[in-house]
Amino acid sequence: MRSISYLDAVNEALDEALKSDPKVFLLGEDIGVYGGGFGATHGLQKKYGAERVRETPISESAIAGAAVGAAMTGMRPVMELQFSDFITVAMDQLVNQAAKIHYMYGGKASVPMVMRTAAGSGTGAAAQHSQSLENWMAHIPGLKVIQPSNAYDAKGLLHAAIEDENPVMFYEHKLLYKTEMDVPASKYTLPIGKADVKREGNDITIVATGIMVKKALDAAAILAEEDISLEVVDPRTLVPLDKETILSSASKTKRVVVATEAVKNSGFSAELTAVIAESQISQQLLHPIVRLGGEFVPMPAQRVLEEQATPQVETIVQAVKQMMKEG
Repeated sequence: MRSISYLDAVNEALDEALKSDPKVFLLGEDIGVYGGGFGATHGLQKKYGAERVRETPISESAIAGAAVGAAMTGMRPVMELQFSDFITVAMDQLVNQAAKIHYMYGGKASVPMVMRTAAGSGTGAAAQHSQSLENWMAHIPGLKVIQPSNAYDAKGLLHAAIEDENPVMFYEHKLLYKTEMDVPASKYTLPIGKADVKREGNDITIVATGIMVKKALDAAAILAEEDISLEVVDPRTLVPLDKETILSSASKTKRVVVATEAVKNSGFSAELTAVIAESQISQQLLHPIVRLGGEFVPMPAQRVLEEQATPQVETIVQAVKQMMKEG
C-alpha cells in the first residue's frame, strides 16, 4: 500500500467521486485552474471540465445557496469554503435551509450536499482565518459533522459524506494536509458515526478531535517512556457521535482527558465530557474528567501566542502526569 498525504487523499476521493457519479460536481472559489485554496482540487477542472468543477464568485452565501438548490433537484454538490471562518457568511443557507428542508418537507425532499472547509490554527493566519467553529454546526439538528484526523479517514469519510442523503459539514485541518499515511488506491468508504481507537492503552483515555488526535498520539509516545499508557479515541464524526466507543474506553481506563483545539468555552469538549458524566460510568471514574481546549481569545497571528492559545503536545503530557499523580 502506498503512503500519501491528507491533501492528496482528499483530492483522490473527489476525483473518484466525480468519475463514478455524474451527479457529483464541485463548486467554490478558485477551485479550478488554481486548484483550491490549499490545492485539494488540483487538476480536477482540467480533467472533468468547468461544468463539473465550477468556479464561483467570492460569495459564500451564493456558493451555499447554489449547493442547496442543486442538491434538492437531485445533484450531489461538494462545495468548498476556503476557510471555515467564512461559514459565518453562509449561515442562513446552511442552518435554516440545508439542515431543515428534509424535516419541513415531511421527508419528501433531501439535501445530499457536502461542505468542505479548512479549519484551525497553526499557520499564523490570525483571528479571521484560524478558528475552529465545528461546534456551531454540531449544534444544528439536520447537519452531520465530520472531522477526519488523518489521510485514511479523510478519503473514506469524504466518500461516505458525498454518498449520504443529508447535508454534511466536512472539516479538514490545515496542519494535517501534509501528514502522510498508508491509503488504499481504490475507492472505499468508512461509516459515518463510528469512532476509532487510534492507540490502545490502560491508564488514561484521551478523547481527541481533529488535529488534537495527532498531538495526543505524540503525547502518548512520550508518556509511554514513563510507563504511562494512554488510550487515544478519535470520534471522527461529531454528529452522529459514537458514544458507545467513548464510554467503553472510559470504563476501561477510569480516567479521561478530553482535548479539542476549539475554544474551550461552550465547545464540543463540553459535549464529550457530558456524555461520560451523564452515564453510569461516571461513578467508576478515579479522577474528575479533565478538559483541554483553546483559550477564550481571538486567535493571535504571532506564532508563539498562537501556540499558547491552543493545546499542544506538552499540554497533554502535563495534564496526564498531573492526573496520574492525583489518583
